[in-house]
Amino acid sequence: MVNLLIIGGTGEAADVARQTATWPGLKVTTSLAGKTRDPMPLEGAVLSGGFGGADGMADYLRQAGIDLVIDATHPFAAVISENVATACAAVGVDHVHLVRPPWVRRDGDAWIDVADLAQAASAVAGRRVFLTIGRSELECFAGMEDAWFLVRVIDAPAQPPPLANHHVIEGRPPFTIDGEKALMSEHEIDVVVSKNSGGGATYAKIAAARALTLPVVMVRRPPPPTGPIVASVEETLAWLEKHQA
Repeated sequence: MVNLLIIGGTGEAADVARQTATWPGLKVTTSLAGKTRDPMPLEGAVLSGGFGGADGMADYLRQAGIDLVIDATHPFAAVISENVATACAAVGVDHVHLVRPPWVRRDGDAWIDVADLAQAASAVAGRRVFLTIGRSELECFAGMEDAWFLVRVIDAPAQPPPLANHHVIEGRPPFTIDGEKALMSEHEIDVVVSKNSGGGATYAKIAAARALTLPVVMVRRPPPPTGPIVASVEETLAWLEKHQA
């Protein structure tokens, strides 16, 4: 029996777990950070809450007898991905990072490329902003009394966001272009802030901004993680099939 650990939290991770759940000779466990109150159902065993850094992950790999690791976290989860690389190297476990390709600027896109959220905040002063970066990094926009923010999160935060003027809505991808256009029009949005996450589940906001001729402040990705990288579920399954043999 080969023990596979998927570091999850994305649609791709769920897809890998689903497609490998019935593979003979393979036991699949998915680890979630535990930040979402009602995560999507997953095939196989599920761990929630993380490991406590690279050392904690290495201890788990040893104790659980993990043979292979697939890191299919969010492209901006740089710390987690580096912890995976460090832990796997320490224990001698083969791993691969599934990193979906970033979005590419198309004709009609009005992107403002920025290096981080601090630069994004500087670019939206005095605007009505659709903020689609999750709830953990809203502090970067704190104190901006001349801006108004529409904040979309999967789960409403327990405490109000640290924003002077805002409205919070809950939403879980995938989204539709028509739905995103209607949302932006209803709230009179004039700029969108997004991380370049890639994938199809949240791309509708980018297409909607293009259709409405709105600028998008696009936060660049962190450097790629250490170790082998694949770009799709199909490439991940091929890697797994090769390493399971």
